Amino acid sequence: MTIQWYPGHMAKAKRQFLEKLKLVDVVFELVDARIPYSSRNPDLVDMIGDKPRITILMKSDLADMRKVNEWIKFYESQGIYAISINAKEGQGMKEVIKLAKVALTSFFEKREKKGLKPRAIRAVCVGIPNVGKSTLINRFARKNIAQTGNRPGVTKSQQWIKYGKELELLDTPGILWPKFEDQEVGKRLALTGAIKDALLNLDDIALFGMDYLVQHYPGALSSRYKFEQELEKEMELPELLMEITRIRGFKEDYERTAQALIYELRDGKLGRITLETPDDIFTESDENEEADN
Repeated sequence: MTIQWYPGHMAKAKRQFLEKLKLVDVVFELVDARIPYSSRNPDLVDMIGDKPRITILMKSDLADMRKVNEWIKFYESQGIYAISINAKEGQGMKEVIKLAKVALTSFFEKREKKGLKPRAIRAVCVGIPNVGKSTLINRFARKNIAQTGNRPGVTKSQQWIKYGKELELLDTPGILWPKFEDQEVGKRLALTGAIKDALLNLDDIALFGMDYLVQHYPGALSSRYKFEQELEKEMELPELLMEITRIRGFKEDYERTAQALIYELRDGKLGRITLETPDDIFTESDENEEADN
């Protein structure tokens, strides 16, 4: 299965982002805490250049915090400011501003030496669709000023949001990159809802998710769908999907089961799950390089 996801309006979104970048002091790069690597736009580093950046791991309420902490430590080892938050519950918002002040220490020291008056931090939010940008914006605005939705492509334009006297935040539509070099990245994005379901073969995505759960979260499927855990290893994945279909009372409608399983995983009903770790990703990269050579 090959996944492509670069609609025409993305080129416009990228141009808008580059135009607005000169107006801000710091970039808030939002990634999905369940897939911090796969949800990160690989073009972003080149786009922002030397502009200070903070990586914000969103949807931490759905993620495996042990693995999220591994990612935080990894970012810190790379000299990248990083923090995980639960914007839905408003947890971690003040910490984001504190971290932004740390990242901009030298910037504001230079302003002070020039005799310039203190002002609010100016930041831009950027990230892939459905990563939680609008939820973050609404928390900072303390009202529903930005549209939200559990689907990609909700934010259509740019808008400034003020958070007291401390922060002026620019929201932008999600920015995608033209293609996936690694189709595993595409599958992780699809499983977590970053790609419109209409573009996907949901059966394949469900089997991909089931395989990861069996390998890394044994018992998650059997606990949710009420069957013996031994079946996770004993049955082939398509057979297991059919067994879940039978248990759910969907007769032979395994496509309905695949869709339901994906939605339940996205909603956290299969537990707090993170689909990649730094070790996973960089082991995969090494293996791919060896295969190319």
